[in-house]
Amino acid sequence: MVGMMKEVSSLFFQKIRCSVGFKPDYKDFAATLKSCAAVSDVKLGKALHSHAVKLGHYSCQFVSKALLNMYAKCKAFDDCQKLFYQINHCDVVMWNIVLSGFSGSRIHDTEVMRLFYAMHIGEDPKPNSISIAIILPVCARSGALSVGKSVHSYVIRSGLVSETLVGNALVSMYAKAACVCNDAYAVFRGMADKDVVTWNAMIAGFAENKLMDDAFNLFRLMLKGPIQPNYATIANILPVCAFLEENMAYHTGKEIHSYVLRQTDLIADLSVINALMSFYLKIGRVKEAEFLFRLMNVRDLVSWNSIIAGYASNGECLKALESFLKFLSMEMTGPDSVTLVSILPACASLYYLHVGKQIHGYIIQHPGQCDDTAVGNALISFYAKCSDIESAFRTFLLIYKKDLISWNAMLDAFAERQLEIRFVELLHCMFREGIRPDSVTMLIMIQFCATACKVNKVKEVHGLSIRSGLLHSDSEPTLGNAIIDAYAKGGNMEYASEIFESLSGKRNVVTCNSLISGYVSYGSHGDADMIFRRMSERDLTTWNLMVRVYAENDCPAQALSLFHELQKHGVKPDAMTIMSILPVCAQMASAHLLRQCHGYVVRACFKDIHLKGALLDVYSKCGTIECAYKLFHSTPHKDLIMFTAMVGGYAMHGMGEEALRIFFHMLELRIRPDHVIITAVLSACSHAGLVDEGLRIFYSIEEIYGIKPTMEQYACVVDLLSRGGQVRDAYSFVVGMPIEANANIWGTLLGACRTHHDVEMGCIVADHLFKVKSDDIGNYIVMSNLYASNSKWDGVLEIRKLMRMRDLKKPAGCSWIEVERRKNVFMAGDYSHPQRSIIYSILSLLDQQSKELYQF
Repeated sequence: MVGMMKEVSSLFFQKIRCSVGFKPDYKDFAATLKSCAAVSDVKLGKALHSHAVKLGHYSCQFVSKALLNMYAKCKAFDDCQKLFYQINHCDVVMWNIVLSGFSGSRIHDTEVMRLFYAMHIGEDPKPNSISIAIILPVCARSGALSVGKSVHSYVIRSGLVSETLVGNALVSMYAKAACVCNDAYAVFRGMADKDVVTWNAMIAGFAENKLMDDAFNLFRLMLKGPIQPNYATIANILPVCAFLEENMAYHTGKEIHSYVLRQTDLIADLSVINALMSFYLKIGRVKEAEFLFRLMNVRDLVSWNSIIAGYASNGECLKALESFLKFLSMEMTGPDSVTLVSILPACASLYYLHVGKQIHGYIIQHPGQCDDTAVGNALISFYAKCSDIESAFRTFLLIYKKDLISWNAMLDAFAERQLEIRFVELLHCMFREGIRPDSVTMLIMIQFCATACKVNKVKEVHGLSIRSGLLHSDSEPTLGNAIIDAYAKGGNMEYASEIFESLSGKRNVVTCNSLISGYVSYGSHGDADMIFRRMSERDLTTWNLMVRVYAENDCPAQALSLFHELQKHGVKPDAMTIMSILPVCAQMASAHLLRQCHGYVVRACFKDIHLKGALLDVYSKCGTIECAYKLFHSTPHKDLIMFTAMVGGYAMHGMGEEALRIFFHMLELRIRPDHVIITAVLSACSHAGLVDEGLRIFYSIEEIYGIKPTMEQYACVVDLLSRGGQVRDAYSFVVGMPIEANANIWGTLLGACRTHHDVEMGCIVADHLFKVKSDDIGNYIVMSNLYASNSKWDGVLEIRKLMRMRDLKKPAGCSWIEVERRKNVFMAGDYSHPQRSIIYSILSLLDQQSKELYQF
């Protein structure tokens, strides 16, 4: 079509030049100039302008209008303006042509307003409905709401308010100026003759201002009236449906899809199919989107961009890349900035550095893409996520027009890898360039300081956020939440609490969670509980934190009660909830509750290896080592956590050989041990009396793995030797340690002295122990029992005298067991159990039988 119009224009011009007798009339000139405008051929248009003057058509209004239109459409604004001022009597159509031409570019917004004002104050002609429809969008995009309201006043005075075209323009302007609920909707309601554009403008206005419920309700109202939705209505309402609740969004979208299928004109419209496909992808219904995409006979760039971006946002990064490559193989226009901004994050998620570099090469070869700031920002993020910080920084430096997103992306890349010097240098450079930080910049700075544990720097950023007005300007307290979290992580709960109180009018669930988390980490569990009780709204994170609080404070009943309460509120526990409640199972020694948790994990298909390790550990602590091994054996991909839990479980049950078997199997798989599993296997050897095996493992720590032994591992060796009857060797080992022994090691050795009735060594060890730790009554009791077992009553009296002098009292012993889902608690000197007589008679019988066996 364009080629045909070019050919017609050229033939007309050649006929003028070559045919002596050919004298075209004004209609021929007007028609040909219209063709020049359509193909933006300003050179030919100027030549025709010259011939029109020579032939005397210059004063003809038809030709003048066609020339003005041609210059305006060809963006030859200087020529257009010059011709406009040369015409003596311009009618309203000419004014509108010039206004429309200049309004096509943002850089001429001031000129458009000046022209409109000149038209308004002039005697004749006055602005008409078309003039109003031209000027109002210019007011909206330039933020000149006061000018727009003045135009609205003129509309009312001039009687144009009844014009549907004018009403539509007013609705759209007020909606774009965020005056949708009052001004835009007032205009909409006052319009007597609404057309489909009116409804679309109002629905789009609500949607653009995030008033999704209002947009959806208005669409439902539209369906009840005589005006039928068109392609633009569908394109406007589908993104609104995507914001509804998951099930409602899907069913509503399906109903709209069914409506489209019944309308021949809609099903044939490419923009409608693109909107449907984009809707399905936004709500995660990838299969429906794929089905639509396959059915499309014609696909444009929007179609390909939708499917590529949809795959990427739904975690289908390989499919996104495959679609991108297929798109490149099509004989179509190449990818635009939207395509590139969509595919680069997919490459980053796949860690396909080489593919991203190839895309970067394509961008460099196409200057239009290379100059696009959004594409440059996407490249920075891509390289940063692929850990190629140098390439990210080079890309940043090459962006000609850096925006705030560019700076934020590069700062985030440096912060992510804790490159402190480069982060600070870039931040200073940004301030020198006069770039004002936004809330995202502040978040990056806060998170960087919090991760680096720089509390003083957190205070500086906090101060900057107050001075810049960003802390209290956001409707959502995202920045305030981050500052609370940063102070809490740094242990400054006083500042965190002050920020919390200052956000009293804007707190959300995250605000409360941040403070609760800080109190939990800081050990102020009472304060955490107080915040929790005051919360009107809670999310799963809140419940998880509080279950953890009670579990960590030896309040298993309260933790379990809270766990049941969250389920009553319709909240589904996640992996973290189960991790929080598992210690309660261990505290209560409740195998029944543990099996319930395990069953839920299986049904919920949780794949977290840390969770499986925790389950295994608690099975061991609840005495069901067989269940622990079944879980271990059924896990196909075992990591160090799983091996550690299993070795620890066997150690707890005195099954040294089994623990060694698991440990050596792990070494065969070339999984490098850490301090935790080495401590666990040494403990297993100690409990099973495997002295030689334990010593070999201990000495291999440094020799084979280059790891310095910890205090816990030294204690395990002391216990290993002591249990094996080698008390003197254990003492020599302690004395020869490269680090000073702590109370735990001396206490272990003292216990061995008591077991093996070595009073002399016990006295030596006790002297060391009481110097290190003199307030543990258990050590005094062990020494007293050692003296008593060897009939050294003077020593017993001396120890008891020391205990009285230091006011040391032994807490009552306590134990419990779960029988038939009921917890039975026993304390020393307590006779309150309802079946105590049966229990004590059986214990007496067992004691008697064991003595008879010993005597035999």
